[in-house]
Amino acid sequence: MTTTRFAPSPTGLLHVGNIRTALHNWLLAKRAGGRFVLRIDDTDAARSREDYVEAIRADLAWLGLHPEGEERQSARFALYEAEFERLKAAGRVYPCWETPQELDLKRKVLLGRGLAPIYDRAALALGEDAKAARIAAGDLPHWRFLLDREEAIGWDDGVRGPQSFDPAAMSDPVIRRADGSWLYMLPSVIDDIAMGVTDVLRGEDHVSNTATQVQMFTALGGTVPRFAHEALLVGTEGKLSKRLGSLGVAQLREMGIEPEALIALLARLGTSDPVDPSLRLAGAAASFDLTHFGRAPARFDEAELERVNAAIVHTLSFDTVRARLPEGMSAAAWEAIRPNLAHVHEAHDWWQVVTGPIAQPGLAPEDRPFLAEAAVVLADLAWDEGVWKALTGALKVQTGRKGKALFLPLRLALTGMEHGPDMGALLPLIGREAALERLRAA
Repeated sequence: MTTTRFAPSPTGLLHVGNIRTALHNWLLAKRAGGRFVLRIDDTDAARSREDYVEAIRADLAWLGLHPEGEERQSARFALYEAEFERLKAAGRVYPCWETPQELDLKRKVLLGRGLAPIYDRAALALGEDAKAARIAAGDLPHWRFLLDREEAIGWDDGVRGPQSFDPAAMSDPVIRRADGSWLYMLPSVIDDIAMGVTDVLRGEDHVSNTATQVQMFTALGGTVPRFAHEALLVGTEGKLSKRLGSLGVAQLREMGIEPEALIALLARLGTSDPVDPSLRLAGAAASFDLTHFGRAPARFDEAELERVNAAIVHTLSFDTVRARLPEGMSAAAWEAIRPNLAHVHEAHDWWQVVTGPIAQPGLAPEDRPFLAEAAVVLADLAWDEGVWKALTGALKVQTGRKGKALFLPLRLALTGMEHGPDMGALLPLIGREAALERLRAA
């Protein structure tokens, strides 16, 4: 069964780039009828926080991305230790004692000679007695994974196509610190094997990690998953801005963004497929295809998200949004106001226009007698759904006004606004007495 995973570290809130990764992994799994698993990468005990774990779960739930399983790396240290010992026994990990300063100096020397700054494996030359003596003296090592430099590294990437790396040009990666804590590389591979992950979809910044991890899968006797690396998300200015890097679900919700809008945009971002505001999770999964993704950076445009959001708000039924609307607002009011909304919360402002009070508008002196006449006409009209048409029709005949000169003063007097919902739907909501009062006051 196709199994994907989303593996955030709970050291902060999810931002829009994380959300895109989670969504695409969910879509990839669901298109194949498979499983989507959440893995909390909380090996960094000092920076991981439980409130961030809860926020990650809540954000995924808000988007409708419900995982079929959840694992936490902090609960799997015994497994990592056992697999580490197995690799040690096989000679695939080895201890090192170089300080960061020493490693930096080595890199600078190599670069000065025009050579690739890869680790020289000097620690492998240490004898067993020398290693034991250092450890006995309390000088604890960090540990590296020994790459097989005879084993070519390659895979057919779901986005980037055939990939090939020469292990002889790569440094043996550090997998464990001297204090015993784990770096990302090895625990992730151990978990992917144990969790049955078949497909790893992540950002292109992980390509070099994948080259190393391919050999780790083999060394542990696991099946190498299918890998795909997407182009990273950038802002409209062409780079990953601080704004984009910090734009999270909480902020998007505060802005009034619907989860469907985020899904519709992010599902297609990075592809040549058009963004479709009517696209929902099921449809996005059915049409999700890695071959449609390009190598160019995927541009995230907040203005486009707002356009998609407005299009979605215009389709939301009253029952869908009822709990988010102001008290007393009816289905008829929602239908009247909805076409003018970019966000559902703006219905509160328009409901204030309906229920009043409204700010007195600035009117031209010649409009005041016209509005007084409008009040007289309205008082004698039948109050029904056609009252606006009847009012403007009668005033057109009596005053000779038409177009903007006819409609704008009425809208200003009745709503205090130059633009807004269709007055034919809005005037019945305002009510006869309130409408007469506003016309007379104007």
